[in-house]
Amino acid sequence: MSELTSKRVLLGITGGIAAYKAAELARELQRAGADVQVVMTEAACQFITPVTLQALTGKPVFTSMWDNRVGNGMPHIELSRDRDLILVAPATADFMSKLVHGAADDLLATLCLARECPLLVAPAMNRQMWENPATRRNVASLREDGIGVLGPDAGDQACGETGMGRMLEPVELVRSVASWLQPKLLAGTRVLITAGPTFEPIDPVRGITNRSSGKMGYAIARAAQESGADVTLVSGPTALQPPVGTRLIHVETAQQMLDAVNAQVDSAQIFIGVAAVSDYQVKNRSSRKLKKETGVPQLELAPTPDIIQSVASRERAPFCVGFAAESEELEKNGQAKRRRKNLPLLAANLAQTAIGADDNELLLLDDEGTHRLPRAPKLEQARALVRHIAKLYRPQKKIVRA
Repeated sequence: MSELTSKRVLLGITGGIAAYKAAELARELQRAGADVQVVMTEAACQFITPVTLQALTGKPVFTSMWDNRVGNGMPHIELSRDRDLILVAPATADFMSKLVHGAADDLLATLCLARECPLLVAPAMNRQMWENPATRRNVASLREDGIGVLGPDAGDQACGETGMGRMLEPVELVRSVASWLQPKLLAGTRVLITAGPTFEPIDPVRGITNRSSGKMGYAIARAAQESGADVTLVSGPTALQPPVGTRLIHVETAQQMLDAVNAQVDSAQIFIGVAAVSDYQVKNRSSRKLKKETGVPQLELAPTPDIIQSVASRERAPFCVGFAAESEELEKNGQAKRRRKNLPLLAANLAQTAIGADDNELLLLDDEGTHRLPRAPKLEQARALVRHIAKLYRPQKKIVRA
């Protein structure tokens, strides 16, 4: 299923050079499954034509308060009533100022004022305009009013300068819209997540590690952040970019990961241990590169710390979720691990089909039994897992408050 299937988005376009990206944005929204209705300001029509957007979306584009194609003569009311969300991209400094002050001097500004659905804006402007104190005040006011501000990004600008002010790329905007529309099941909850592999040095160039890409852990971090949680991600070595809005702590070894978790766990309400932590570390690691000419090294191994067990056994432990990658007897081995570590929830998967893949199949094990999540993209699995965590965690929150 596409991320925005059945979602109805009103795409507002204002008069900045980034309006040329609106054509690609409209297409990306549709590829994600959204129904797209475009509304443009008069200034936007100087950069890209309504005909272009009409051809791409298959819908008439509206630009005027006085458009007689709306039967009751009220496009500023009717156009947003069937929409799940309004996205203004690009949003110029002038247009954001209008939103702050409740101006209603054109169709787009007026329908934003009269809306009943969420409103997101994607700022796009010269770096000096973005850094101007007036703009900064306006952005703060928009956020205080509950309007989502997506970006901007830093980079080369049309004026030839470089800095903050670029509109986020269309693909990133679509991801942000999908995230915004997720239910806020963990709003205000502090979530600590471990992800990726650990690396235990043998010498300066070699080490013991696991075949983990980190994709599942990073997907869960994104799903938790989408659900309204305050997310801290402790990650071993990966090539992945952390989800926007999460705090990232880089580590390498199992001990470093445990130290980072211990430094954060007292403030966490939910802990999700997704990292593929190496089971062993080298006691007699070499400070110099081992040479083949000296023969096969004799490595002395010792267990690494059990991070999930350490967190779950704390006197004031957070709600703990463990992961188990097994090669056989998934339910049996997963249940044994869950009982051994005294976890309220464990997610188990088959290592041979999950590691490095973009999709996954999960078996959720809790006190109520077994819950199978059929094979799906890892982000979809992560969202389903977060929904399950929220169901189990909410009753616990009520008990604590009582």
